[in-house]
Amino acid sequence: MSTPAVSELHPGLQGPVVTSAQSRRLKEAAKLHARTWRAKSKRFLIEGQQAVGEALAHEAEVRPARVTVNGAAGGRPAGALVDLWATAHAARRHPELLAAAAAGGVRIRQAEPEALAGVADTVASQGLVGVCEHLDVELSDVLTRDARLVVVLSQVRDPGNLGTVLRVADAAGADAVVCTSSSVDVYNPKAVRATAGSLFHVPVVTGVGLPEVVELGRARGLQVLAADGHPPAHDLHVPWESGLDLTRRTMWVFGNEAWGLPEADRALADAAVAVPIYGRAESLNLATAASVCIYESARSLAP
Repeated sequence: MSTPAVSELHPGLQGPVVTSAQSRRLKEAAKLHARTWRAKSKRFLIEGQQAVGEALAHEAEVRPARVTVNGAAGGRPAGALVDLWATAHAARRHPELLAAAAAGGVRIRQAEPEALAGVADTVASQGLVGVCEHLDVELSDVLTRDARLVVVLSQVRDPGNLGTVLRVADAAGADAVVCTSSSVDVYNPKAVRATAGSLFHVPVVTGVGLPEVVELGRARGLQVLAADGHPPAHDLHVPWESGLDLTRRTMWVFGNEAWGLPEADRALADAAVAVPIYGRAESLNLATAASVCIYESARSLAP
């Protein structure tokens, strides 16, 4: 049996070419599909041009601030890209990413498509897979008196929904997204992919309880609104008729895809708000309802 041909080493990549998913570093990266390993290593996987580009842009943006008092360079920033594998085809298509990664001190290796297939989460990989440091922040760092719009996800279990809501929060200019300890891991590969790079734009808090989040948000002057269609609830489109003021600084709380917010969670909020249904649909899915609520607040808060 003949040995499979190996791609010629691209000049912008380091050799030898990785030909098997069983290589040591790729095997370590593949472990990051498991939440327990992500939590232990404080690292996560990214995949594709968009995610890699956003990771590099994020590090370039925050790197100048990371210096010690004597002027020496500080440690790698949160969210830093530490490992990158690229196929020869991807390297030819995205030379600017390789240059930026090399300038940032990222370990870059060329890999055969078959080798990356064991790590990639997508069926049709773009030939770029990286490992990043976690970048979540402390709750007290984002729930300040300057925060105007905060999005909280409680008991959200679908990674695609979580990632989509985070992307919407970024687009609407939210100050932070909080994922409670009862929600799916924001570093789940499907969640990361659904954010389309927004994970590197908006501060994210993880692993906290909803009562703690609500208590601190209220102490910082935010009104706490639960997105919940069960009566009694304010109508999102005519809030003034029931005395709801969406021009106030707001913390939105969104619940589980199937059952919404349990009564105990809803009771933590100052008020419940329902998205009106004008047609015959029974309801909106979580990501859609959250998008409507977040943008309604962003519009009302706009100067």
